[in-house]
Parts: sequence; C-alpha cells; structure tokens
Amino acid sequence: MKPRSHWSPRDTKRRDDHFPLAPAVGPEGRGRPDRPLQRAALWALLARRRSLSPGVRGAAPGTANPPAAVGGHATAGFTMIEIALSLAIIGFALVAIIGILPYGLGVQRENTEETIINHEASVLLDAVCNGQQGLDDLTNYVAAITNYQTILTLNGQIASVPNPQRVNWYTTTSSGAFVPPATALPTLTFALTNGNRIVGLLSTPKYVTLTVPQEGTFYISNHVVATIRAMTGLASDKFPQANADVRDMAFTYRVTTEVVPYGSAAPLTNTVLALTNINSFIYQDWTNWTAYTNPPIADSNQWIGRYNYYLYVKNLEQDIYDVRLLFRWPVTPQGLGKGRQVVRSVASGAFLSSVQPGYAANFPAYLPYTLYYAQPNLFFKAP
Repeated sequence: MKPRSHWSPRDTKRRDDHFPLAPAVGPEGRGRPDRPLQRAALWALLARRRSLSPGVRGAAPGTANPPAAVGGHATAGFTMIEIALSLAIIGFALVAIIGILPYGLGVQRENTEETIINHEASVLLDAVCNGQQGLDDLTNYVAAITNYQTILTLNGQIASVPNPQRVNWYTTTSSGAFVPPATALPTLTFALTNGNRIVGLLSTPKYVTLTVPQEGTFYISNHVVATIRAMTGLASDKFPQANADVRDMAFTYRVTTEVVPYGSAAPLTNTVLALTNINSFIYQDWTNWTAYTNPPIADSNQWIGRYNYYLYVKNLEQDIYDVRLLFRWPVTPQGLGKGRQVVRSVASGAFLSSVQPGYAANFPAYLPYTLYYAQPNLFFKAP
C-alpha cells in the first residue's frame, strides 16, 4: 500500500477529535472561532514534541532545554570516553582469551595422546602375553627396536668377556648385531620384515641364562626399547603414505618391554643364587627349607612346610611372568617428551626361544637373532 502524501478529510476530523479547539475571537470580532490559527499553533506544538526524546518530552516546564534536533531526530549518542572504555574492556577480554587458547589446545593434544597410548598398550600387551603371530601390519608402524645387553656373572658383576655391554639394533631395512670375532661368523641382516620378528624381539625376557663352554654360566640382562609410530590417529600419516616428511610428523612414542619371572625360590643359604635373584617378589626365608634340616634349629615342621612352599614357588617361577610396558612420549627431534605411563599384566605359560632357519645356532652369535614367544597353553612342572 503506497503511503499518502497529503491529509484526507478523515484525517482532519481525527486531528480535531484528538485536539479539541476552544472558541476564539476572530478578526471580525464576532466571537466565531478562528480555527485556522488554532490549528496552526497546535501543529507547531506537536512538531516540537515529536522532536524531543522520550525523557525530555515528559519534562516539566522550566527545566533544561531539550537537545537540538537534526532532521527531526535527537542527536544523543556515545561520547569518546565511553567508546575508549568499551575498547579497553574488549581488549582485556581478548588478551585473556588468547592467553587461555594455547593451554586449551595443549590439554586437547595431551588427551589425544593418552587415548592413543591406552589403545595401543592393549594391542602390544596382548601380542606379548599371548605370543601372537601374523601381525605383519606392525611393520608399517614399528620404526626400530634396540636391545641393550649386559653380560653379568652369577654374583651380579659385569662379566670379563669381550664386549660385555652390547647394542643390537633392528630396523625395517637393516640391522646391526654384535658377533664375537672369535667365532669368525658374518653379521647377518635381521631386519623387521614381518610381525613375528617384532613380537619375538619385544618378548625377550629381562634375564636370560647363558652357559659358555669352558667359561661357565652367565646372565644376560636385556633392555629392549622400540620406537613406534602411532597405529591410531590421523589417516594421512598411515600406510600407504610414502612421504617421509609426513610420516616423521606422525605421533611417535617409545615403549620398553620387560618380561621377568613372577618370583624366586633361591634359599638365602645359597649365596650365589640369592644374589642373582634381582627381581624376587617373595621373601626368601619362606623357601629356605635347608636352614631347618641341620642342628641346632632342626625342625621337621619348619623344613617340610618351607619345602612345600619352595616347590610351589618354583612352579610359579617357571610358568608365570610379570610383563611390564613403559611408554614414553612424544618422540621429537629434541628428545623425549614428558608423557609417561606403565602398563602391567601377568602372562601364564612358558616363553620359548626360537632361532629362525638360516641363522647361526652356536654361541654366542645366535643371541642377536633369537626370538621368544609366550605359550599360554604350555606349562612346565618345576624339577
């Protein structure tokens, strides 16, 4: 509907109804109302009231003058001081938000990394405790495995053998292992080309007994560390991604595996055996039955009970292992981050060693190429 540009007679009547006019004396002095003059005065007053703001419009007569109007509208607005104060408040708020934003992003990143570690810990723990084979997809994520070995005597001292502290490393394309020069055997390549080798190396026991002809019996301490790119997370850095730069930017962590017997049954009277039980979880006096077979403390009740417990502990030691996985993350060019988590489980059964065909099987060259697998359904009775 188009707006009207002039008043109709109906509008004139409406104005007269809202603003009744009192009779006035006209120029002729006859007492007739001069309606045109009154109408003009009232419309001037109405125009003035419309130009005022609502607050001033209701002001009592004699108060402050109303603000000047431009184009029929009031000119009230914000002053420069008010605008400056508003900008200062907004600036303080922006500084606080920008300061909190990096902290929030850091917390989100840490939560994502912990979620990845918890998921992959269950995968690796099941692989070690159950001796899983056929996990060839691990070759796409396990970048390297390093075994730091130390040869120890039965009394816990470093053995007097060539290179008692050795480093054996394995990658997806190459490997490096210590082979004593006296054996005259070549160093063979033992790359991480399948999941069996990866699981077999990660399952290496913490301590392995080693008997050397004409030299005696030793213990080998194994410290196995693997560098792994996350199996979960962004799909852009997963296989078949071949860009080395993209793969290097993926979330990477290190895991240290320890497989140790549940306990030890060596009696305290046997000094040599007692010193070698570094990871004993059982108070050894409970298994020291030989101390109660000779006078002056010979007691049949004491040594029989300790002997039975000795046999029980020997079976635990033979068939139960404590598996610990230590995770450290993230791995960056500057080193390791602050992330740390330990996952533990108990593996029942036996850990059997295996040497793949084509590798030397005589001491001590075979050690870098030995794999170990848990057998959950295989138990041995202690002698």
